[in-house]
Amino acid sequence: MQLSLLKSAPSSWVTVGALALAAATVLSGCASGSATGTASSTALTPVTFALDWTPNTNHTGLYVALEKGYFTQAGLEVKVLPYSQSSTDALINAGSADFGISFQDAATFAAAAGVRNISVMSVLQHDATAIGVLASRDDIRSPKDLDGKTLGMADPSATFPTEAADVIKNDGGTGEFRKITLGTSAYEALYAGKVDFTSAFTTWEGIDAALRGTPMKFFALHDYGLPDQYSVIVEANRDWTAKYPAATAQFVQALQKGYQYAADHPDAAAKILIDANPGAFENTELVYQSQEKLSASYLKDANGKVGTQTADTWQQLADSLYRAGLLADEDGKPLTAPLDTSTLFTEHYLSEK
Repeated sequence: MQLSLLKSAPSSWVTVGALALAAATVLSGCASGSATGTASSTALTPVTFALDWTPNTNHTGLYVALEKGYFTQAGLEVKVLPYSQSSTDALINAGSADFGISFQDAATFAAAAGVRNISVMSVLQHDATAIGVLASRDDIRSPKDLDGKTLGMADPSATFPTEAADVIKNDGGTGEFRKITLGTSAYEALYAGKVDFTSAFTTWEGIDAALRGTPMKFFALHDYGLPDQYSVIVEANRDWTAKYPAATAQFVQALQKGYQYAADHPDAAAKILIDANPGAFENTELVYQSQEKLSASYLKDANGKVGTQTADTWQQLADSLYRAGLLADEDGKPLTAPLDTSTLFTEHYLSEK
């Protein structure tokens, strides 16, 4: 079993023409926090934060914290780095970013290969990725019906075909299907009926499809034997946290406050995300509905708190990847012992409130 390394990169999140504008916007993102006048910029501790993709609802809490001045109030000057082709795990590990967005599965693969980052908070408590098919496909009632069908992929390097095959097998099928790489047109191909299924974020593609008049139905991966996970996390450079423990706690708690606001006030938070990234979204209703779904079902733990992580969730995912022979060391050789995930995350910096 293997979970996708590209959880937050659905190509439909922003228009192609808006990418440059979005990147320019996030580069100036730290300005919104300084507008509160709560601290002089010369007194602020600089912090860099790497995005995994162009701005989207997985990042809403970050933009809330910037807009409401939570970072400035904490004595921090946060610079948001735009999405690049380099993984955030690599950027953070190299010291090119102090913090950034990653995913539990990507962080697990990276740790096995020697990356020393540490997850300081979760963003999504559950995996929002699912197998997506058109709701009108009466011939596809469960994953086993995907045998012999065609998968449309956005990225040829994504591991979704492996996890889809596992889901199909766990449902009683053979896990044999055709694969076509279509880049940014994968979702359009599904809507047009040119492919049978694809990888989809229920919190984005599912809503987008309904708004387009081509609703989808989904088979959640963790409903068919794959472990649930913190679909999106915030990682930190381990050396930076050791050198600046107070600033680390201040940053994490300010960011946590931003995500808690987003979880508790989805409409207001969605407007902040939209206003911070003008022109980045084709349909603002998609942003509002996505944020509503994330706030209702993904951002909060059972106690209504954001950011929390547990040892069980981390270890169960790592163990499943190890048993499948998918974890490799820095030389590319399969691990010969299970990965101990106890040092890969911490709740030490979270607010107790």
